[in-house]
Amino acid sequence: MAKNGPKGRGRSGSVKSRAQVFSGRNKRWTKVNAKSGKFMDQMSKKGRAFKGVKIK
Repeated sequence: MAKNGPKGRGRSGSVKSRAQVFSGRNKRWTKVNAKSGKFMDQMSKKGRAFKGVKIK
C-alpha cells in the first residue's frame, strides 16, 4: 500500500538521466530517457512542462 512521504522538502534537485522536449505537432512536453533516448511519458495538459526535469 502506498504511503505519504516524509515531511519536508520532498524532491531535492532535478530528476537524473531524464530530459524533456517540446513536440510542436501536438503542443505537449515529452519526457525522454537521456541514456537510451526512448520516450517515457507525455504531459496530459497542453503547454505545461514536467516539474524537475531538464529541458533540452
